[in-house]
Amino acid sequence: MKEKLTIVKVGGAVVEDEKQLGRLLADFCAIEGRKVLVHGGGRRATQVAAKLGIESKMVDGRRITDEEMLEVVTMVYGGLVNKNLVARLQAGGVNALGLTGADMDVLHSHRRPVKNGIDFGFVGDVDRADGAILASLIEKGVTPVMAPLTHDGQGNMLNTNADTIASETAKALAEFYDVTLIYSFEKRGVLADPDDDNSMIETITHADFERYRADGTISGGMLPKIENALAAIDAGVSRVIITLATAIDGKHGTVIKK
Repeated sequence: MKEKLTIVKVGGAVVEDEKQLGRLLADFCAIEGRKVLVHGGGRRATQVAAKLGIESKMVDGRRITDEEMLEVVTMVYGGLVNKNLVARLQAGGVNALGLTGADMDVLHSHRRPVKNGIDFGFVGDVDRADGAILASLIEKGVTPVMAPLTHDGQGNMLNTNADTIASETAKALAEFYDVTLIYSFEKRGVLADPDDDNSMIETITHADFERYRADGTISGGMLPKIENALAAIDAGVSRVIITLATAIDGKHGTVIKK
């Protein structure tokens, strides 16, 4: 019987909200057993870029990462956000280690090809994640804190979607553990009506997702999140939950099922 492992992904909006972040980190520290934290930080990257006079360009909610922006996200995700989270987890008694995909080659990607005339620049699509390396750290009592950065093996860092990092990490570790993946953000779960917190959808299967996507119930940034969640379930992750950042105990939110 595999040991339980909890992976929590925290979004950029929560990282920027001190009250929500403080509660999430306290709850994360209280999770028993093995665990991994995956974080975003897009809002902070946009703020820092603006201070440096660098314009943030987005297409369908996804960041265009040119050479200047790559420097910003590498500094912000791999440094500022990641190390602050690590320091705060240490203060909470969790022996955390901050990682990008380049560290020990844990997440290897290729640069996203130009599609439909859109060049996202230095954005990575993950080829493989090294679950064995991560498991070896976890077995030593280390809690990995994963930044949304990967590399291409040719010396280039790549900006990579944090939901994808969480999904790929969960899939790689499912070989070694009974994995629960929790996507935490500022809503109670997946909402049928984005303006109504009481419209949470309890469970979503592949068939449900296709229906909700077709009728527009689920759209925008929630689409790739659920696609990543379903991919994780298909690859052997035991449970995937999308929930409020202040409710990461596994008892609340939208449950993604096969």
